Amino acid sequence: MITAIVLDIEGTTSPTATVREDLYGYTRQRLPAWLAENSAGPAASVLTATRDLIARPDADPAEVAAILRDWLDTDVKAEPLKTAQGLICAEGFRTGALHGEFFPDVPPALEAWHAAGLALYIYSSGSIRNQQDWFAFARNGSLSGLISGYFDLSTAGSKRDSASYDKIADTISTPPDNILFLSDHPDELDAAVTAGWRVIGLARPGEPNPPRPPHHWVDTFADINPVDQR
Repeated sequence: MITAIVLDIEGTTSPTATVREDLYGYTRQRLPAWLAENSAGPAASVLTATRDLIARPDADPAEVAAILRDWLDTDVKAEPLKTAQGLICAEGFRTGALHGEFFPDVPPALEAWHAAGLALYIYSSGSIRNQQDWFAFARNGSLSGLISGYFDLSTAGSKRDSASYDKIADTISTPPDNILFLSDHPDELDAAVTAGWRVIGLARPGEPNPPRPPHHWVDTFADINPVDQR
């Protein structure tokens, strides 16, 4: 019986291009100035963590910005980068420069699942701060009231590690077989299945990750009926 749904964002609820072009682009543009202007404040922990990771304790904000930009361009899942992105993009969401973008089939499906009593959670490599803002500042109206909780790399772990899904199940106090995971990435689906979760893959047109057996794949949330599996 499905009682909870955990959703990926990129390629699943939202076009990958909008996440990367909007959030990544805004972060990339703002990084150097933000690190320099906030080195004694919000950026201090980002600077320290990045210096530790690159083993350069004397790296100045400009060098750290260059490293973080390189990680951003190569999609490195580093916590200081995700922290910086969350803080920088928070400004963009609140000034109206950024909005959460969703496939058109997603909001009505989330509303229907929530109304049916299913608990909805987000698990993304983006920071929880970014996830919350993505849903709260959705272009056509906030969706945050539909979401029961958020998980990222720092709170759950790697999305390709089955132990991360064990941790989420424990945190939300839900038996693994009662959780449905929706993602466009086959490796993530594999890890969730290993943890005992049910899964459905999203193979949306134009998205980068091709479907892979043995999982069931759909191209729209309209073809997912979790209520029928309760």
